[in-house]
Amino acid sequence: TVKATGEMSVKDVASSAMPSLVAISTTTVEEVETFFGTTSQEVPASGTGVIVGQNDDELLIATNNHVVSGATSLSVSFIDDETVEGQIKGTDADNDLAVVAVKLSDIKDETKSQIKIAVMGNSDDLEVGDQVVAIGNALGTGQSLTSGYISAKDRTISSQDESTGETITSEGLIQTDAAINPGNSGGALLNMNGELIGINEAKYSSTQVEGMGFAIPISKAEPILQNLMNLTTRYKVSDDKAAYIGINMADVSADVSQNYGIPTGVCIMSVVDGSPAADAGFKKGDVITTFDGRSISNAKGLKETLTYYAAGETVDVTVQRADNGEYKEVTLTLTLGSAADMPQTSGSSNGTTNDGTGSSDQKEGTAETGVLTPEIKLIGLALIDVSHSLRIFGYPFGDSCDFLLSVDSPGSALFFRQDNFVP
Repeated sequence: TVKATGEMSVKDVASSAMPSLVAISTTTVEEVETFFGTTSQEVPASGTGVIVGQNDDELLIATNNHVVSGATSLSVSFIDDETVEGQIKGTDADNDLAVVAVKLSDIKDETKSQIKIAVMGNSDDLEVGDQVVAIGNALGTGQSLTSGYISAKDRTISSQDESTGETITSEGLIQTDAAINPGNSGGALLNMNGELIGINEAKYSSTQVEGMGFAIPISKAEPILQNLMNLTTRYKVSDDKAAYIGINMADVSADVSQNYGIPTGVCIMSVVDGSPAADAGFKKGDVITTFDGRSISNAKGLKETLTYYAAGETVDVTVQRADNGEYKEVTLTLTLGSAADMPQTSGSSNGTTNDGTGSSDQKEGTAETGVLTPEIKLIGLALIDVSHSLRIFGYPFGDSCDFLLSVDSPGSALFFRQDNFVP
């Protein structure tokens, strides 16, 4: 049914788009503090995806990075409720986008006849007041539809990654009053021609807020998704093929990046002598931003990415390196070492832990972790807005990595320099 305006009814938009939508189910492993110590537990989660492409061997599905981040298992359910295993093909944490691949050989012919690739629209043509339709796997109960209008364009929001606690800032978003509920993340925002104009990402959740959902414009998402679709799909390697790099690392959070002009990524705190990283030319203070074409925004993401690479593989790693007060991009060629040859380190009083893949990361800590060791020298006091928790952020300073230590007192922080950081 086409109206006089040339637009479809909400019902027809749903009929046209539903074959392009999938439900995504994941399992992650989280560490939980109990009376008896730290234990691991599996946590199920659900989200949505949109079929956006196909190659000779795979069906390609767009979703949010936060839907699949940290997943130890992932499955995809199609319009006929047929469920198959999926693999994370590529992620872009900075833009909260990801592509999931499903082998065509795993999909039944009957299912193939009922699904289709979404039709791309042009989000640049949107105007405030345009009617839109949102479809997603709300609450993990299956695809459901809501309808509303474009409330605003080019919105910026901040949210917190529940797994890392890091603040994520998303810019240039579409705001809509179409309900975006838990499980809708990664779903479709459609115009009244049934065309994909956005990837649903978030909503404001507050007793004081009604009808504020947000989506990534397809004009912004499409080139990023295309790059991710061109990556090689990888599978986690077995333990006997596990690789290591040979660095100690700390996150450069978005807050630190914004306040001090440091690139977001993973700061190298030190390079292990004789390690693959040393052979490749990594330096203390480098900030890793991409690994084999895959964006890296934190240590957790780097460690997770490394589990898909075998010892002996050679990859290009992009780092931002300080040079006369400016950061310049440098590409290094890294041949991964075998985890079996990784130097073994035990826990120490400097707050680092070895992750079993050849890298260590600076953890959240308390004074008991020994952060304030004799090697650390007080170099200043700054008055900034900090959270009510003790956190450590990597902060490059000259030829060393300093720490920004936020104490349990709002409005203050201490800077420390540690020149000899030993795992």
